[in-house]
Amino acid sequence: MINYPTKKKRVVHATTTKSNQRGMNLEKDLNDSNTYYREIGRALIYKKPTPVQIVRVDYPKRTAAKIVEAYYKTPSTTDYNGIYKATYIDFEAKETTSKTSFAFRNIHEHQITHLQAVQDHGGIAFLVIRFIAYNETYLLDASYIIEQAKHSKSISYETIKRHGYQIDESYTPRLKYLDVVDLVYFKEDAHGDQKTKLAKEK
Repeated sequence: MINYPTKKKRVVHATTTKSNQRGMNLEKDLNDSNTYYREIGRALIYKKPTPVQIVRVDYPKRTAAKIVEAYYKTPSTTDYNGIYKATYIDFEAKETTSKTSFAFRNIHEHQITHLQAVQDHGGIAFLVIRFIAYNETYLLDASYIIEQAKHSKSISYETIKRHGYQIDESYTPRLKYLDVVDLVYFKEDAHGDQKTKLAKEK
């Protein structure tokens, strides 16, 4: 995945080797899962587009154009947003090759600010973090990440296992992250109505 800078930077298209291809597919797994969720009518969640300033285009053929140089216009907020059970959801997805921790330098300050604002307005905000070495993917509530980032440079793998929720994989959806969202943020009240844990805690 691309970490979006706060200043203009040339877009570089990275390549991956066969040995680590599986670990670099978090974005694809989430995109495929969101497509499945939309098709079955469970949720409406999309990958946010990032505005790009095209600088130079080559025309190898009269009927084809190839973008060879481009820049990000503005910093990105987070990767995904949408609606689930009449509630706004916003989250960032990150991968790490580290076996021991996740570094907070992978999250930009404006992304932290955005996640905090989502929660302040009653939305659900979280991070999806994948440890490539273990092929394990976790959901962590944004509040915990925001608090830890205030006084730490990273969060350990063991801490994420304790405070996060591992997301199961399947054929469809590829990542069953909405099941974890149900577990963490939603529960039925005495009358069977869906309420968010965040709302009950306020």
